Amino acid sequence: MKKAIYILFLLGVCATSLFGQDRPVQGIVFDMDSKQRLTRVYIFNTRTGEGFYNNTKGELKTTARTGDVLVAALQGYGVDTVSVKSENTILFYLRRNSIQLQEVVVRDSLKTPAEQLKQSQEEYNTIYSKGAVKDVFQVGGANGGGGAGLSINALYSLLSKEGKNARMLQKILERDYRDAMIEYRYTKTLVNRVTGLSGDRLTDFKQQYKPGYYFILEANDYQLIQYIQKSYQSYIENPAALRLMPLKTNGQ
Repeated sequence: MKKAIYILFLLGVCATSLFGQDRPVQGIVFDMDSKQRLTRVYIFNTRTGEGFYNNTKGELKTTARTGDVLVAALQGYGVDTVSVKSENTILFYLRRNSIQLQEVVVRDSLKTPAEQLKQSQEEYNTIYSKGAVKDVFQVGGANGGGGAGLSINALYSLLSKEGKNARMLQKILERDYRDAMIEYRYTKTLVNRVTGLSGDRLTDFKQQYKPGYYFILEANDYQLIQYIQKSYQSYIENPAALRLMPLKTNGQ
């Protein structure tokens, strides 16, 4: 009987030791829909507060313990979380933000960017607390979506190493929020009604004359329509004036 108890005790000690021991972990980040690998994804360990980017092949390598929660964040995508199990390989699947599909006229049935931000804060409250994000973001504005400001008092909590890594994650989410705010008002439906553009020309125009975040935050509907009309006149005169050149790879 004593021998059996001793064996169980040793097994318990070994299990506890393994559970609390750092070990190498590797993984890959994929696009949920296309299954293509995603690069420059920010990986964040909620226990240690450490963060890093995966490589150009979409792969990541780190050290973690069983039970650690790793978060993957990339601008334009929803955040994904993975809990480290006994396996040494983890996979992340990120889905593009649904804000890109919001092209209807009635906005009341949709979540505003401010509401989406609040939902993210509630879903990832542990991660936000590392950088005091709940206090950092101050939502306001008068155009249906709100604006994001930075609280002076919350800066103190961002000076630690954990806070700085959490703030890196926060910046990615904040960029998503600002892009969502622009797309929420500067929709294809609105641009089509003002200019008559459609298809590839509509997409091209929207990309070249995308308004700034602060303009969207303060402009009323009449001012936004004026901006689109004025931009359309410039587009007719020179359709490629603000078009970005495609990136060239080393092999080209």
